[in-house]
Amino acid sequence: MPSNKVIAIRESLKSKLQPSEDLVFKEKFTKEKYLEVLYIKTISDEVVLHENVVKPFFETDSPEDFLNYLQSHAQIKAYENEQKAIDDVLRGEAVLFYQDHVFLFDCKVDRNNAVLDTTVETTIQGPQSGFSESLPVNLGLIRHRYPHTSLMVESTEVGRLSKTKVMILHDSKFADPVTVKRIKKFLGEVNIDMLETGEQLFDSLKKSNRALFPLMLVTERPDRVAVNLSNGKVIILVQGSPYAVILPTVMKDLMSSMEDIYQSYWIAKFLQLLRYTAFNVSMILPGLYVAISSYNPEVFRVQLALSIAGSRTGIPYPSFVEVLLMLFMMELLIEASIRLPKAIGPTATTVGGLILGQAAAEAGLASNIMTVIVSFVAISNFVIPINAFSFTIRVLKYFILLLSTLFGLVGVVLGFFMIIAYMVKLDSFGEAFLSALQSKPGKQ
Repeated sequence: MPSNKVIAIRESLKSKLQPSEDLVFKEKFTKEKYLEVLYIKTISDEVVLHENVVKPFFETDSPEDFLNYLQSHAQIKAYENEQKAIDDVLRGEAVLFYQDHVFLFDCKVDRNNAVLDTTVETTIQGPQSGFSESLPVNLGLIRHRYPHTSLMVESTEVGRLSKTKVMILHDSKFADPVTVKRIKKFLGEVNIDMLETGEQLFDSLKKSNRALFPLMLVTERPDRVAVNLSNGKVIILVQGSPYAVILPTVMKDLMSSMEDIYQSYWIAKFLQLLRYTAFNVSMILPGLYVAISSYNPEVFRVQLALSIAGSRTGIPYPSFVEVLLMLFMMELLIEASIRLPKAIGPTATTVGGLILGQAAAEAGLASNIMTVIVSFVAISNFVIPINAFSFTIRVLKYFILLLSTLFGLVGVVLGFFMIIAYMVKLDSFGEAFLSALQSKPGKQ
């Protein structure tokens, strides 16, 4: 029979865990031995528990031999304190009460350990596997692509209620120790109840919780993580999230794609040029249209100016109202495509966009040229490889549109330089946002 001390620990744990449908307490005994097991069956693997604990218990004759077995098993550890034992049980471990000893057996069941395909950062060539929702699986995917002894892995817990396990990875040969220290300090100061995914850390950055630009790069690709590790970046993995967070992040990181590695040199440079062109077009074009059509039509050749003026014949409001109406319609279509079920989302938004655009032009609510411009802006926005950055551009174009409405072409230029100045001011854990440093594939 267990000692009074073990009985007291057992009763205290049972009272703290609260009676529930999936809380299991079992007693196993033979003529010589007596064992008690406490676990939560919905998050513990009962097959593993039976094979590693229950079966050896009945197969071992001597009580001392079974005690030696428990003490030498790799997945069994000694009891430390009550709070840690409760936390471990709530993560899927089992508490073993045997003689005068209390042990914890790691029999967590991982239901989200399947390696997923990339769905957000897709590439035509290169690896197609992405992270899963299992922290050990994600760490294994990274180690498989980055087999270096200098890879440092540390863990911590974030979230007052969730107590989510978070891993910090960096290469000690390449990472800046000061930057690593800043990131660890940041994680230690995160004030949040439930941490479910790395994206929640965006709002926790003290200097960037109101910054318009993302100062963290969230990725689902193990190959991107491996490349960034070799360039001194710090990686954050969150338990239960199929995404990794890369720090520090500069603008070039947000404008790069893994496609740049898997294409030839000139093709990669062309794609990069295309992205930066799309960035400027998406941000400036609506405001530029308003500025030129309403303030400075002499910028265009006479034929084009007359064509634009002719297309706006019958439009009952100024050009900036027309632009706002069409942009608002496009924003609704984009959001609808995200929220609708996958089976009908693309079809509904495509048909809706075509019908609304044509109907708006025929009803005299928008010109044909405005429909072309809004479509051009939307397509340019989708060229940006990182979604968080493309959302930022969706907001910035309204800022330039406002200034162009008030000041014409001067407002467009002023707004563009104000955004550049704002980007110069930003930094990500000490790294300037417009820094030329970026992940360079193949650098070792």
